[in-house]
Amino acid sequence: MSKISKLFKSTGSSRSKKGPSAQEALFKLRETEDMLTKKQEYLEKKIQQELATARKYGTNNKRAALQALKRKKRLEKQLMQIDGTLSTIEFQREALENSHTNTEVLKNMGYAAKAMKTVHENMDVGKIDDLMQDIQEQQDVAQEISDAISRPAGFGEEFDEDELLAELEELEQEDLNKHMASVTLPSVPSTSLPSQPSRHASSRKRVEDDDDMKMLAAWAT
Repeated sequence: MSKISKLFKSTGSSRSKKGPSAQEALFKLRETEDMLTKKQEYLEKKIQQELATARKYGTNNKRAALQALKRKKRLEKQLMQIDGTLSTIEFQREALENSHTNTEVLKNMGYAAKAMKTVHENMDVGKIDDLMQDIQEQQDVAQEISDAISRPAGFGEEFDEDELLAELEELEQEDLNKHMASVTLPSVPSTSLPSQPSRHASSRKRVEDDDDMKMLAAWAT
């Protein structure tokens, strides 16, 4: 038998005997802690009082001073015992709280496991595989339909692109021929162009210019 099974078995047997619940036990432990804490405060006050009494009598009344110190020692011993008891109770309370929490967690996990078993009870892994295959097939069909709808409608007409380019070139050539035919060329002039001066005349003109320049230079000097 596993530890969890023993835990639930012990819990069930304790409930059958009408034992205290975890909440009731925790409540009692907290009450005890409060009671011991108050007694702890009371003992601390008494210790301070006995210490003050011992200081009051001092060496003048040693017997009374010693009695006060003895009572202080007994009170301190009780205080130490209470401290130990409080530590034990605190440890027991924490252990009980953790045990109660773990029990509730295990109980809820058990409920969840039963619920999952109930949900999966009517499920067949083979049927699930068939269902997923059907879903995939329908998704493929939907994708094919979407692709067919998104293609541009050509109504079954197909044209050769080379033929269309040849036709376009013919149209451009026709436009060019029409343009050239509309252009008017300039007419040839009827009058003759002036003839260029002969080499002898130009030489003579250059000599006359030189003579004029010499005359101007002589006149200036």
